[in-house]
Amino acid sequence: MQRFGQLIKIDPEKIEAYKAYHASPWPEINAMISACNIRNYSIFLKDDYLFAYMEYVGDDFSADMAKMAADPKTLEWWDIMKPLQRPIETRNEGEWWADMEEVYHLD
Repeated sequence: MQRFGQLIKIDPEKIEAYKAYHASPWPEINAMISACNIRNYSIFLKDDYLFAYMEYVGDDFSADMAKMAADPKTLEWWDIMKPLQRPIETRNEGEWWADMEEVYHLD
């Protein structure tokens, strides 16, 4: 199992819309997340930052992420979410949500 932490900003005036969508996500979105071997997925909000945590239990993260990125319903969801978000400037090339380095973990 791999753990991931990711960070992105959100436009302050769009926080309520973002929260409303995530209070009742489309069933197809949750199903695709699970089908791509992601478990224990959470998104946290602090001020105008979103922090996501997930655990990946599959064998080929790149293939599973490609599968998700090719899903029409996921693309529709992302088309709604992306205008609400603001990637941080220090993210790596090709990232939308910036991957974070895990520096400590305790089971």
